[in-house]
Amino acid sequence: MRLLRSTDLALRILMRLTVVDGTSPTTRQVAGDMDVPYTHAAKVVAELQHMGLVDARRGRGGGLTLTEKGRTASVGGVVRAFEGEGDVVDCEGTGQGATACPLSAGCRLRGALRQAQQAFYAALDPVTVQDIVVEPTGPLLLTLGKAPA
Repeated sequence: MRLLRSTDLALRILMRLTVVDGTSPTTRQVAGDMDVPYTHAAKVVAELQHMGLVDARRGRGGGLTLTEKGRTASVGGVVRAFEGEGDVVDCEGTGQGATACPLSAGCRLRGALRQAQQAFYAALDPVTVQDIVVEPTGPLLLTLGKAPA
């Protein structure tokens, strides 16, 4: 399964905010640390804020902070929120320029893929954001955006 860039970025932003060292980085700083466009990071931060996982304050002294809900959030829940609950394949042909699959009446592939998707999420559900920043990841996250010594 391949994750959307926004899902990957959301998880990386949550991980980065989990290990901040007493500061509240701005969205622009986080985008720079993650080497992604600011506009993309801003959209992801807005969604994380809407989900209650991140607090974003504007202006002087502002920045991003992880909420307690964000720290204990299920990785599976975050992935579901960004990826959506839809099927892995579009058998009905609802996408732009897509046509319905001629096998949809008797195909078993869709069910097998749905089952695999559920297993994927089930494996991620017990993992929290805090769990994925233990060493060696946490210390590595603290070096992002810093010039080499």
